[in-house]
Amino acid sequence: MGPAETTNLWWLVALAATLAINITALIVIPRRRKPTAAMAWLLAILLVPFIGILLYLLIGSIRLPKARRDEQARIDGLIRDAAHASGAAVDDGAYPRWFQRVVEQNETLTSLPAVGGNATTLIDDYEGSIAAMAAAIGTAERFVHVEFFIVAWDDTTRDFFSAMEAAVARGVTVRLLADYVASRRVARSKETFAELDRIGVKWEWMLPVQPLKGKYQRPDLRNHRKLVVVDGRIAFVGSQNLIDRSYDSPKNIKRGLQWQELMTTLEGPAVAEVDTVFLSDWLIETGEDLSAEHLPAGEIGPRGDLVCQVVPSGPGYTTENNLRLFLSLIHGATEKVILTSPYFVPDEAMVYAITTACQRGLDVQLFVSEIGDQWLVYHAQRSYYEALLEAGVRIFLYPAPYVLHAKHFSIDDDIAVIGSSNMDIRSFSLNMEVSMMVRGASFVAAMREVEQKYRDAGRELTLDEWRREPRSATFMDGVARLTSALN
Repeated sequence: MGPAETTNLWWLVALAATLAINITALIVIPRRRKPTAAMAWLLAILLVPFIGILLYLLIGSIRLPKARRDEQARIDGLIRDAAHASGAAVDDGAYPRWFQRVVEQNETLTSLPAVGGNATTLIDDYEGSIAAMAAAIGTAERFVHVEFFIVAWDDTTRDFFSAMEAAVARGVTVRLLADYVASRRVARSKETFAELDRIGVKWEWMLPVQPLKGKYQRPDLRNHRKLVVVDGRIAFVGSQNLIDRSYDSPKNIKRGLQWQELMTTLEGPAVAEVDTVFLSDWLIETGEDLSAEHLPAGEIGPRGDLVCQVVPSGPGYTTENNLRLFLSLIHGATEKVILTSPYFVPDEAMVYAITTACQRGLDVQLFVSEIGDQWLVYHAQRSYYEALLEAGVRIFLYPAPYVLHAKHFSIDDDIAVIGSSNMDIRSFSLNMEVSMMVRGASFVAAMREVEQKYRDAGRELTLDEWRREPRSATFMDGVARLTSALN
């Protein structure tokens, strides 16, 4: 065979391989995937077949390995049985009918019911939040459960670590879960976990990427939850990681970036639900069942008048629990929807829910940062501003050098959600998150005060101002929006 024939043969082989990849992609990729995500993947594979298929094999699956999903399903069954046995679920007969259905939906998806008798306090002071958590750990008598996306031992968190050390010295069992990828990327990571070893904390990685140890899944599936539980009587949930306000990043320090967060304390029966999330994650990561020391919601006395329902979500479930919760609440709102999200990259359903709320005559507001710490997400987020502004959404920009990292929203005057979940495709599909829905006018009133602080600190973005944006910026926004669908 001559050189020409050999070259032609290779071209035929390449053409046949490309055709096979494209046909296979058309069959496989659209299954159980949103149309936008499927189209983005198909476009990538059609344009750059071999690179596209390699990327798809690496990050194309949005589900954890089947063994982990099966274990989550088994645990959900245990949670459901325990919840029914405790009798802690509230009688929802006094709720609006649409809200009853939201409560039922959450329980169907997560096995965790809504429970009453809770009290909360919002904390929007970064150092004050860490001090409050350290103080609670200082009162621990039985156990402390800590779970964060990012854990770092630095000047800001030193007192938190000292509180854990003192608790261990008192004979309290302290357990800690940290995300494998996120916590290993921060400065002085080795020193952080050496310190945990030194003080006697029992710690484990969440979602470790360790193929040689048989622990592997799509590497960007992350556990993004943030929570602390002390003795089953007080808990903390929200947006804040266990790290300095600059995230100990030289780049952030050079830019002067400071993270603005919102956490809430929680006392009452719903603390048991937050602890259930930790216990489930601990069992899946370690195989150790801690249910014997768990205090059920039915055995925790009332501390207030708030109804709370904890909603875990993520790739361990077959459904996007947080997205369904957010959509249901927005569709049920009758007066007001106020959203706060640092990374706002909604899917079509969320965009339609928000713009439709405007068309129904509701007051819809969105709080985001004026600047971004993640270039691609920041530009993808900006690509939605024009459509939202045209629909009547009021967008408020929190000022530099602060990054508004808080994650919460309020509906009308008596329903709100706070937790770790952004309103973006990553949080809906790829991250393990935990949100807490709260029904109670006092909680929403406290959140309204926080929202007013955002307005006072920042400024409102108008449609006229947005339309004066340079074309180069809006071009990058559009490109980033296309890539955001690759999940």
